[in-house]
Amino acid sequence: MRILAIGDVCGSIGCEYVRKSLPDLKRKKAIDMVIINAENSADGNGITPQSADYLQKLGADVLTGGNHSLRRTEVYEYLDQNDSVLRPHNLADAQNGKGYCLVDFGRVQVAVINLSGKIYLERLGSECPFAAANMLIEKAREDGAKIIVVDFHAEATSEKRALGLYLDGKVSAFFGTHTHVQTADEQILQNGTGYITDIGMTGPIDSVLGVKKEIIINRLKSNDMSKFELADGECMLCGCIFDVDEQSGKTVNIERICI
Repeated sequence: MRILAIGDVCGSIGCEYVRKSLPDLKRKKAIDMVIINAENSADGNGITPQSADYLQKLGADVLTGGNHSLRRTEVYEYLDQNDSVLRPHNLADAQNGKGYCLVDFGRVQVAVINLSGKIYLERLGSECPFAAANMLIEKAREDGAKIIVVDFHAEATSEKRALGLYLDGKVSAFFGTHTHVQTADEQILQNGTGYITDIGMTGPIDSVLGVKKEIIINRLKSNDMSKFELADGECMLCGCIFDVDEQSGKTVNIERICI
């Protein structure tokens, strides 16, 4: 099975670039499953029912989230009702949504797990991602999943690397999100887990993590706390393709992409 994971989609401009790029990418790469991190897919941050529906209509099988998943109150009920739209499971005191889903492809079932890191994200009050991963992996096995994929939405590369190595051989594929900068360390770990520290973002290239560069530069230079605005212009789509053997559940090939 060929699984495509697409990095943090930034606003309507990022959604539009998914629309332009995904159909051709799926055809050329013979993609079987698409996972998109959509926590920033709404303009002004967060995810809304409209942005989630749009990405699903474009071909996303599962949408994952992050620290902004619960920013928009209009998405709360939607998260409870839509099994394929996730938020990090280990967000402490989160009342809406879930961080696990099972996708049935007939010949094989795929479990998707969404977790949040703790380092530099303490204000979220995330519970231990290692314990949460163990619990959800056990659930995936009980549900009969042959393939298990993890989106770890975390700030620190050390935490991503540590959890990835800890889960080597327990999950099929592990990718990081949140930092919006794609890392060039895609690999198959010793026990068969496909790994990349961060798959990057989908949105405007001439920006700072999707935001107008002038706003971020002024904030860092002079503590100007102007409201974030999405940049525009030419876009990129970043992600990673995991070729997973359906019998063993191990990744046999991994390809980092940036369009």
